[in-house]
Amino acid sequence: MDRWKGRVALVTGASVGIGAAVTRALVQQGMRVVGCARNVDKIEKLAAECQSAGYSGTLIPYKCDLSNEEEILSMFSAIKTLHKGVDVCINNAGLAHNEPLLSGKTEGWRNMIDVNVLALSICTREAYKSMKERYVDDGHIININSMGGHRLVPSADEHFYCATKYAVTALTEGIRQELREEKTHIRATCISPGIVETEFAFRHHNSDPEKAAAVYESIKCLKAEDVASAVTFVLSAPPHVQIGDVQMRPVEQVS
Repeated sequence: MDRWKGRVALVTGASVGIGAAVTRALVQQGMRVVGCARNVDKIEKLAAECQSAGYSGTLIPYKCDLSNEEEILSMFSAIKTLHKGVDVCINNAGLAHNEPLLSGKTEGWRNMIDVNVLALSICTREAYKSMKERYVDDGHIININSMGGHRLVPSADEHFYCATKYAVTALTEGIRQELREEKTHIRATCISPGIVETEFAFRHHNSDPEKAAAVYESIKCLKAEDVASAVTFVLSAPPHVQIGDVQMRPVEQVS
């Protein structure tokens, strides 16, 4: 990870869960991390914790609603002005709504597409543009996907969410192919965790906290730090090594 010290990473959805764990890990490794979310209070608290811990990197909190393209573009403009640009883009932000295919609300479907698919694509485009204009040839785009992007969870509540994650699987491979066509050494990687014990299930099943708790009580789940370790593993691979897709799940997870 030494070659990343002092360089700039963007982590979306950095306030909680996997995003917060990834952000902390990269700051600990000496990177300048722009952590964005709609609510920056928790990111500001994390920044103070990283500073108190004596980490060699820096965390810069940034308020951004990823469902709004103008806010994303404004964020990249600010990063360019203040920090020259992005060298690593971690597309972590994602959400799920209980909206089945046969009875779901369009609003919920649209929100999942806006955040899970479009925001990821916009951030990737803008990150690549930032790298290209600064002649950065060793940048990295990492998409935090899900095992739900590789097989369909047998639950109507999850089907549309899984569809957006299947899109992430396809988008990551498409990004990789386009980067090769551009003759660049910028890499694209997809990290697909199974069940991770975060606040995700409680947000997903916000009207049924017992159901959310049962998700995490059924098996020994992955921790957010496990996914963060996968991110640093991918970033620490030699520049000539392309890691396409990291699938990781709890040993006890069946599906």
